[in-house]
Amino acid sequence: MFNLKYSFFKYSKSCFSSKSRLHGTTVLAIKRQNKVFLIADGQMTLGHTRFKTDTKKLRRLTDNIICGYAGSVADCHTLMEKLETEVEQYPTDLLRACVNLAKHWRTNRQFKNVSASLIVADPKIMLTLDGEGNVIEIKDILGIGSGGIYAQSAAKALYDIEHLTTEEVALKSMKIAQELCIYTNDNFTIEQLDCL
Repeated sequence: MFNLKYSFFKYSKSCFSSKSRLHGTTVLAIKRQNKVFLIADGQMTLGHTRFKTDTKKLRRLTDNIICGYAGSVADCHTLMEKLETEVEQYPTDLLRACVNLAKHWRTNRQFKNVSASLIVADPKIMLTLDGEGNVIEIKDILGIGSGGIYAQSAAKALYDIEHLTTEEVALKSMKIAQELCIYTNDNFTIEQLDCL
């Protein structure tokens, strides 16, 4: 009995050690029908544990700029704070703000081991920033996080079905991702922009 308790204590300690990181998972962005939709699930994991189910993974940086994150929560928030600083400096040039963040990401030793991906969108442009410090413009659909490829694939399949609204495409795609990815739940948050 003592050995069993000791083993469980060791297992619990390893799951919640300082090396464990809180991770946010699936975010999907769709640009369609003069709308930009960002949708994210609410699950946060710590090791193999569902730590929180109602995490907010989307943030409005301004009235016209939305950011979503996947990866280590602390790293994501650090990057979003840095992005907010860049957006304040270049409020009408999102691409420039993101490129400046990427430069900082690549050259600052403090950001060397950052584990995060971001989607950033305004009415004109949709961008992803990855862990290598790359900035990539995406025209229509983008998914990040553990369930991102499932959500993105589903959205591509539904994209041309005209009777579906952009919100319906986003919700159906995330439902599919939630069914396939164990790190994604169905507690969704949505943000929307009207395209110019």
